[in-house]
Amino acid sequence: MIRCMAIDDEPLALELLEDNISKIPFLKLVAACDNPMEAMKIMQRETIELIFLDIQMPGLTGLQFIETMTVKPMIILITAYEKYALEGFNLDVIDYLVKPVPLDRFVKACAKAQQLFELKENQKNKSAGAAPGYFFVNVDYSLVKVNLNDIIYVEGLKDYIKIHIKSNQHPIVTRMPMKTIEEQLPSNSFIRIHKSYIVSVSFITAIRKSSVFIDKTELPVSDTYRDAVTAITGKL
Repeated sequence: MIRCMAIDDEPLALELLEDNISKIPFLKLVAACDNPMEAMKIMQRETIELIFLDIQMPGLTGLQFIETMTVKPMIILITAYEKYALEGFNLDVIDYLVKPVPLDRFVKACAKAQQLFELKENQKNKSAGAAPGYFFVNVDYSLVKVNLNDIIYVEGLKDYIKIHIKSNQHPIVTRMPMKTIEEQLPSNSFIRIHKSYIVSVSFITAIRKSSVFIDKTELPVSDTYRDAVTAITGKL
């Protein structure tokens, strides 16, 4: 649910806005206010993720209210005047609705807000669920911990892989497809250079057209992954 607030100084317009919000299943109306000052007080104690905001109000206008915010929720402007549309979009609002607002147009604006809300939530979830910096693999009936920053490169051998690590001269050998290990490695730190090799970018010491060097170890780069390798050269 998206926690929202309605702000409009006209009682009938505010009532209609509340009614429209009640028709949207993913919206929860936290408060309805007839002026921005009252809204400010509520926002200090409540989480507001979306504001339906009238522009022309006595005292503090809707646009001035937006400019007072240090942390802005999503905002949908609702006004009787089209002339403020450009200024509103310059303030990075979700949508701009002109009164009287048809229900289908209102629903469309809410759908935009929902898409943006879900995108932000997904980004939060990805950050919260980021790789902890290690994973475990099965080795001789035991689970062996592998730290991501310890991996130099991974070598595929049919149904097995060798994980070459800096803390041990002997690689860790485990039964696992290359695709599975690739999905566990963060793409900003590791790069696939060949069907049989994934390397840690931080351990690469040199790159040639068809090979990558990790100190004196030379690993082949296949045509399939050459562009990806070339793309990182500016970051090494």
